[in-house]
Order: sequence, then C-alpha cells, then structure tokens
Amino acid sequence: MNTKQNPSPSPLADEPQVSARQVLARFASYYKPYTFLFVFDLVCATVLAAVDLAFPQFLNFFTKDFFLSSPEVIVSSLGWITLLFVALYALRTGCQYFITSWGHIMGARMEADMRRDLFGQYQRLSFSYYDRNNTGEMMSKLLTDLFDISELAHHGPENLFICILKIVGSFALLFLINVPLTAIMLGATVLLAAYAFWRNYKKRVIFTENRKKMADINARLQDSLGGIRVVKSFGNEGVEIKKFARTNERFVATKESSYRFMGSFHAVNSAFTGVLYTVTIVGGGYFVAQGTLAVTDLAIYALYIGIFLSPIEQLINFTEQFQKGYAGFRRFMEVLAVRPDIADAPDAVDLNAAERARRREERHAGAADGAAVVFSGASADAEGFVAGAVRYRDVHFSYDGEHEVLRGLDLAIPAGTNVALVGPSGGGKTTTCSLLPRFYDPASGSVEIDGIDIRTVTVESLRDAIGIVQQDVYLFGGTIRENIAYGRPEATTPEIVEAARRASIHDFVLSLPDGYDTFVGERGARLSGGQKQRIAIARVFLKDPRILILDEATSALDNESERAIQKSLEELSAGRTTLVIAHRLSTIRNADLIAVVEDGRVAEQGTHDELLALGGTYANYYKMQFGGVSS
Repeated sequence: MNTKQNPSPSPLADEPQVSARQVLARFASYYKPYTFLFVFDLVCATVLAAVDLAFPQFLNFFTKDFFLSSPEVIVSSLGWITLLFVALYALRTGCQYFITSWGHIMGARMEADMRRDLFGQYQRLSFSYYDRNNTGEMMSKLLTDLFDISELAHHGPENLFICILKIVGSFALLFLINVPLTAIMLGATVLLAAYAFWRNYKKRVIFTENRKKMADINARLQDSLGGIRVVKSFGNEGVEIKKFARTNERFVATKESSYRFMGSFHAVNSAFTGVLYTVTIVGGGYFVAQGTLAVTDLAIYALYIGIFLSPIEQLINFTEQFQKGYAGFRRFMEVLAVRPDIADAPDAVDLNAAERARRREERHAGAADGAAVVFSGASADAEGFVAGAVRYRDVHFSYDGEHEVLRGLDLAIPAGTNVALVGPSGGGKTTTCSLLPRFYDPASGSVEIDGIDIRTVTVESLRDAIGIVQQDVYLFGGTIRENIAYGRPEATTPEIVEAARRASIHDFVLSLPDGYDTFVGERGARLSGGQKQRIAIARVFLKDPRILILDEATSALDNESERAIQKSLEELSAGRTTLVIAHRLSTIRNADLIAVVEDGRVAEQGTHDELLALGGTYANYYKMQFGGVSS
C-alpha cells in the first residue's frame, strides 16, 4: 500500500514568477525555426538603412564637386546617375517588400508556435488550475496577448536594428562634417533617449494593468454569454449589461491613464525635436559665421536630422511596443511555467503492462507454493488486461489544502461489479469518483486498480481504462458523428453506428436530414437533454472501457427519458466495474453494492436489502423518497 503524501495545491496559489532572463531566452528560442527569414530580414534592413544614409552623401558629392563640372559632362552623365538611383531604390523597394511581407509572416508563424505551446499547456494542466482560473482570462492570453507578442517578434529586432544603424551612421557622418555641432546634437539626443526609456519603463505597470483589465472583459463576456439561457430565463439582461459596464469602465480608466501618459510623453518628445532643429539652425549659423562650416554642409546637416529623427521616434515607439509585448510574454511564460499537479511519475508504466507483470508475479508465487493462483478480477482476459477491481485505502483529500472532503475513505470494489455511491450533497461522492481517473490526487492514502497504485501508471493508460458519463453532457461544436467518435477518434463508420445502436440513438440520427453529419450546435443546443445523454453513452460504448463512472447521468432527465436511458446504461454497465452516483434510489436498487458516503467516509455498505434491514442512513433516505422501507 502506497500512502505517500501528496498535498493538494491551494487554489489561491499564484502562477510561478519568471525572471527577465528566462523571458528573453525563451522569446529568442522562437526565432530558431526561422533563422533564415530572421537573418535575411536584418540584411534587408541593413540595405534599407544604407540607401537612406547614402542619399545625402550622393547629394553632397554632386553639389560640391560633380555639378561644378562643365554642362556637357553633367548632361552626359545624367543617364548613368538615373540608372544608379533606379537600381538603388529598386533594391530598397525589394527589401521593403521582404521586410513588410515575410517579416510579418515570420511574426505570424512565431505567434502560431506560441499559441500551439500555450494551448498544449492548457491541455496538460490539471483540474486544479481550471478551478482557480477563468476561461475568459485564459482566452485573453491565447489571443490578445499573443498578437502583441507577434508584433514585437517581427518589428522589434528589425526596427531596433534599422534605428541603431541610421542613428549611429548619421552621427558618424555628421562628425566628419563638424565635430562641435554634432557633439551638441548628440548630447541633446542622449537626453531625449534617456528620458524616453525612463518614461516607458515607468509605464510597464500600466501595460500590465491594461492586460489584466482586458482579461477581465473577456472573462465577463465568456461568463455572460455562456450562461445566456439563464440570463434570459430570469430576465436579467439589464443586470448583465450593468456588470459588463462596470468591467468596461475599469478597462477604459486604465486606457485613459495610458493615453494621458502617452500624450505627455509625445509632447516632450516633440519639444526635444524642436530643440534639435533649434540647435542645428543656431549652432549651424554660428559655425558658418566662424567659417568652420560651409552653407552646403548645413543643408546636409538638415537632411541627416530628418534621417535620424524618424528612427529616434521609432526607437521611442519600440520601447512602448517592447513593454506591451514583454508584459504579454511574461504572462505567457508564467502559464508555461505552471507544473501540472497530475503528471506521470518518472518510472510510470502502462496500466496493462503493470497488470501483466503483476499477474506473472502471482503465477510464479503460486507455482512456488504448489497451488493454483486465483485472481479476484477473473473477468479480465487471458492476456492480462485490466480486470477493474478498485480499492480506496484510507484516502484523505482537500481541494484547498485546509478543509478535508474525504477523511480516511475506505472502499473495495470487486472487478465487474456495480457499486452505487449515495449520501448527502457535499459528502464526497463525486470527489471519490474524480480521484479514480486522477483528476486530482489524494493528500494521503491510495487509490488502486487491480492492486496497482494508479500513481505508478501513466495517466493516458489509466484514463483509457475508464469511461465517464456525467449529468452535464458536453457536446463539441461539430457533427453527431464527430461527437460519438470522440470516444475513439480512429473509429470507423460501422463502429460509430454500432455504438449509436447500443445507445439507442441510431434511429433518431437516421431521421435527421443529414444523419450522422448533422451539426449539434454549440454544446449540443439543437438536441434535447435525452438525445445529448445518448450521444454521451454512445461515446463510452465506442471507447469500451473496463471501468465506468456514471455521475448522476439521468438526474436531469424526465421520467420517460430516464427509463429509456437507464436501459442503455444497464447494457453499458454489463460486465464492467461500474461506479454510480445517484440521488434517485430507484435507479440503484439492483446494484451489487451500495456505499453510503457521508462526511468523507463510507458510513454504510451492503446490498439494498441489507441496508434497509440495517435501518441506518440509507434506510432513512429510502423512507424519505418512497414513504416506507419495504423492499
């Protein structure tokens, strides 16, 4: 018996924090599959910057030297000059096309890779994560955040590279013209850059808050639209509008603070631009008067100011884009850093393989004793697949780490038997069943199948052996065929039809115009409760598990539908180990074993007649439902 401690995580636990180094390293890793595109994008950016920087130099050469030649030389050379500039700007145009198109394509592909990784992580995370996180917030991270990240992935390195080339190149060339004036301009530019980076660093809190408020809007939207039938049944459209308005107003408030910040920042930036032009004119005029700067050189100065002012503004905008993308990517990384509570142990084995190994040990032990080995789960086939004997040993469990739902639950279920769990709401029935497929792990004690602790086998093989039919049936958007095949995606059409026949839904499906290709609507909105339940049963027939969990599978149906579906469930349960949670005692009278789960323990267990004779909790329930205790 394995009773190792495995404390339940607190639902209030925050997502893991990640360092800036981890964020940047992981971000850089997404460039690896697109190394060629990334490098060629930077090459094109270099060409773009070089052509822009070269134009003033050409102009300087033509105005100072070449255009002072004889008119005949100038006119005869204009054709070659035309070809030179056509070639240069054709090259620039091609580079601009590549940067704009393939650069964005690279960003979109990186976004798709990140979305794939995040969605895969959502699939791996345990129920406890979903217990403490809202679906709308998770969708915000999957969609809104990743769009900003992809924009950063494309524009970030490229803009940074171009800006640095143009700024450094411009100042290097300006220093060749006049050192003192360029030094003054460089000082003003450094002050502007320092101010810009400081202000954007301070703004990171606002960007993070914007992300959270956007997630709140998504959460509110998902909650309201997901429960639209309840909203309309109570006539509470106005209530939902008011709740959404409050969330929307909080988001607008954060956006307003962001835009006020942006307004003051760009106003200061504009003032600095004016300072640079003023320095150029005043300083340039002074040096012209001193004879250390030619008037034509001052014109070149003006051209270069236009060239490097634009990248400075781009660089400033990049810091804002970086803060947005960084805030989104950090949230993305925090989700990826969450370790699922339920995961395979390092030495986990396939459940069927563990079963075969265990039986070989029993046979060897029996042979050594000179006696035949008789296994309690004799219904399993000779190859050693799961028989289905279930055992709970002194199981303790808490959802929040403080309040125990199960307090030392013990229950033995022989293979192939039908066991009903009854008891008050909150007593631990559903929790007991949730531990079997490892939706959660017990804090202490163990859950075993055929004597094997389920924590020692792979989650995939464990859940492959278990089928679940719940009260709240979830159908995916798609066809009836696709929803039935969800039990075994590789199933053939004849197998799907056979599963539908056994679930008594085949005739109804054939009566539909599109048959098995009929779309069920969102969550099966076009079908009745009984029809959805039959499709859920067909899924499990197709899966053909050894162990079956029926979690109040008929409690939401009318009496006629319940009786019809009960027959399908009885056929489904035949020969399988079945755990039934039911409040209607009439549906479980013929169970092989009835266990009364109360206050997190099995208070009583036995057959229907035995429990009535005992005169305890079960007998009281029966009396309340049927007005007597006669069997």
